[in-house]
Amino acid sequence: MLPWLKAALAALSLLQLVSSRPLMTTSPKLKLSEITHCIQQLNSGVQVPCNDTRVAQVAFTDRNLSEQELLCQAAAALTSITRCRKDYEPLIINLQSLHGDTSCSLSDENEIYLRNFLPELGNFTQGVYRRLATLAA
Repeated sequence: MLPWLKAALAALSLLQLVSSRPLMTTSPKLKLSEITHCIQQLNSGVQVPCNDTRVAQVAFTDRNLSEQELLCQAAAALTSITRCRKDYEPLIINLQSLHGDTSCSLSDENEIYLRNFLPELGNFTQGVYRRLATLAA
């Protein structure tokens, strides 16, 4: 096979591999911003994908839990979604990368509709973003 044809195929394969993976960001502020943007996009449609799906409720206002624990619980709640999983995958990936290795437990005793969960998650991530911005200043 011609060397330039091999190089072109290799470049196309590499391009396909890179484009099929979500972009991974390193800055926590950028990840929080991406989460907020993704939630806004999901809410801007006619209806939230799988809006009638119930997920475990996360107590975002509980002062006894760390931000890492709450991010972990939010990721765990979204991980339970089976339908429309691809719509929520960017949120799950960013939430998991933000909480790191924090392990958490999440009770499914109280559940909430996904359409109500997303605004709560958005408010929480915006608050964390603002806190990080004030700490950096």
